[in-house]
Amino acid sequence: MPISLKQRLTQGPTLMAPGVYDGLSARLAAQAGFEALYMTGFGVSGASLGMPDIGLMSATEMAERARALVEAAAPLPLIADGDTGHGGVLNVARLVRLYEQAGVACIQLEDQVFPKRCGHMASKEVIGIEDAAAKIAAAVAARRSPEFLIMARTDARAPHGLDEALRRGEAFLQAGADIVFIEAPQSLAELQRVAAHFKGVPLVANMVEDGKTPYLSAAELSEMGFALAIYPVSALLAVSSLLRDVYQQMQTAGRLPAEVPRLGFDAYNRAMGLGDLIPSALSDDT
Repeated sequence: MPISLKQRLTQGPTLMAPGVYDGLSARLAAQAGFEALYMTGFGVSGASLGMPDIGLMSATEMAERARALVEAAAPLPLIADGDTGHGGVLNVARLVRLYEQAGVACIQLEDQVFPKRCGHMASKEVIGIEDAAAKIAAAVAARRSPEFLIMARTDARAPHGLDEALRRGEAFLQAGADIVFIEAPQSLAELQRVAAHFKGVPLVANMVEDGKTPYLSAAELSEMGFALAIYPVSALLAVSSLLRDVYQQMQTAGRLPAEVPRLGFDAYNRAMGLGDLIPSALSDDT
C-alpha cells in the first residue's frame, strides 16, 4: 500500500509536485511518474476563465475542479490551492470540508487580503497575523482526518520583509499547520535562512519560472532541507506557448501543418484511458 502524503513528507528526498489545472494535465502528469500533484489556482483560473490569478474563482468552483483532478490523478495525492479560504474563518472551514470530501490530500491556505494575487505578482498585501493564524486554526479544527494536511502560506515577505514572514510561519505552526510555506524568498541566502529557521519542519519551496525566487531543482532544494518543491506553472506556461503557436499556424495555413508535433488520435485516447472503458472504440491498427 502506498505511503500517505504525511508520511512521504518526512521521508526521503524532496517531494516534487508539478502543477496541474484540469483533468487532462492531471492525468498526463500522473502518467509521467510523479509521486504527488499540485492543483494550481493560477492555472485553474487561466484554464477555466482565461483570466489571471486574482481571486476570481469561487470556493465551489475550486472544489469541483479539485474533485475532477483527484479522480484524474488517482491514486496520486493531490495538494490543492485554497487561496485565502474565500472569506473568513467560517469560509475556510467550509472549504476544508469541501476539499477533504473531494479526496484532496492537502489544502494550501494563504494570508493575503482579497483580491489576492499570485505569489510572484507585485503589490501584495496581507491580513493581520492574528486573523491569519485564526484561519489556520479553523482549518485544522474543520478537518475530519489528521491525514488531511494543512499547508499554511504567508506572502508577508514582499510587503513586510523576511523577519515578519518567519514570524508568521511560527504562528501558523502554533495554530496547528502541518506544512509551512514562506512565499517568494528573493535570494539563495533567504531560502537557506528559511530552511535553517524551520529545521525539522515540513517546508515547501515554490519554484516559478521568471519569478522572484531563485529557480532550483528538487535535488538542490533537498540539500537545503525542503520537504516539498512545487512547480505550479511550468507545464501551464509551456502549453500556453504551444497553444498560441499552434492556433496561429492553423490560422495562417488553413489547417494544422503536418510538421507540428502532436499526439496521434489513438495515442491520445489511450492516454485518457479509453482502452479501459470501451476497448472496442480504439482503432484496430494501433
